[in-house]
Amino acid sequence: MSLRHALLGLLVEHPASGYDLLKLFEGSLANVWPASQSQIYTELTKLAADELITVSDTGPRGRKEYALTDAGRDELRRWLVDGPPERPARNPALLRVFFLGVLDQRQRAVVLDEMLDNATRDRAALEQIRDAVDWDDSDLSRYGRMALEWGLRFTAMRRDWAEWAAAQLD
Repeated sequence: MSLRHALLGLLVEHPASGYDLLKLFEGSLANVWPASQSQIYTELTKLAADELITVSDTGPRGRKEYALTDAGRDELRRWLVDGPPERPARNPALLRVFFLGVLDQRQRAVVLDEMLDNATRDRAALEQIRDAVDWDDSDLSRYGRMALEWGLRFTAMRRDWAEWAAAQLD
């Protein structure tokens, strides 16, 4: 997935400003594809230059609202159906696990405890999003909820695995 396609997807239902899109990323896509403010604004500029979005309104202090163009909708559809999604090739956390034998028992336990803590924190953040969002019948809400559920289940699996792995150290 690319930031480009995430932004196009967020603009499907209605126009939004860069700030609105940043808040959507923080509140719904953080589990799937985190993005910073500078990344979002840089990509919006590129999407506009490529005529995949257009500035539909300009407000006070130069606030721009962006809308999806027909070409942008076509690009999003092309990306959605053009083959299977790429599988992440790297997992730095599991690479650390692979070489835990280099550490002493206490250090190994610290690494696995950190992984458990990270999974627990990530799960709590997703639960907070789940509880804070006013879910409705829109496509973005319906399918966003599916993506959120994946994150909830994935973090639960990470927690379970970290607990299991720590038990293997004994």
